[in-house]
Amino acid sequence: MPSCRGHSAIRCRVVPIAVAMTMLAGLAGCGPGPNQFAPACPGAALLPQASDVSHYRPSAQGGGHDLTDLVLQTRITAINGQCEPGKDAHTLNATVKVTIEVTRGPAAIGRVADVAYFVAVSDGDRILDKHVFSDRVAFPASVDRVYLTSDPVTMWLPVSANKSGAAYTVWAGFQLTPAEMSQAQAPQQH
Repeated sequence: MPSCRGHSAIRCRVVPIAVAMTMLAGLAGCGPGPNQFAPACPGAALLPQASDVSHYRPSAQGGGHDLTDLVLQTRITAINGQCEPGKDAHTLNATVKVTIEVTRGPAAIGRVADVAYFVAVSDGDRILDKHVFSDRVAFPASVDRVYLTSDPVTMWLPVSANKSGAAYTVWAGFQLTPAEMSQAQAPQQH
């Protein structure tokens, strides 16, 4: 089960799917009243260097990048969300779910893999909060590609008359190891 970590002004919680469905059913009648607009929501973005990641097994030559060395290919395919007014006029509740495609490579050992990803909130160039999640995926027999949709992550964003939810951006990406980070930042050769 994913977990929220960290302490900041932006609060985060993971809502189990059954609870989320119950909450959504209860919210069906909630929303803007007549002649009211829905609140402005944050934008959603993928961190380019961390949204499509290949994981290779180490080799004696310092790291294979041949197809036969591919352990796992992970790709974020969607960030879906919604927002609603918070408990007071100074809060916006934003809820997001991340969808990930996970492909098992020829070098994979076993049929289970852990996928670490993050959800972060920024205000311009400043990261306000980041939470790392880890989910386990299991590949059924004869299936090498599965899709994972995260549990809903709810964030309470501070808003005011001068700052709506549109001032924020919700980012998603994979939590990279130092070696993967170096590889992602290396110039691509063509």
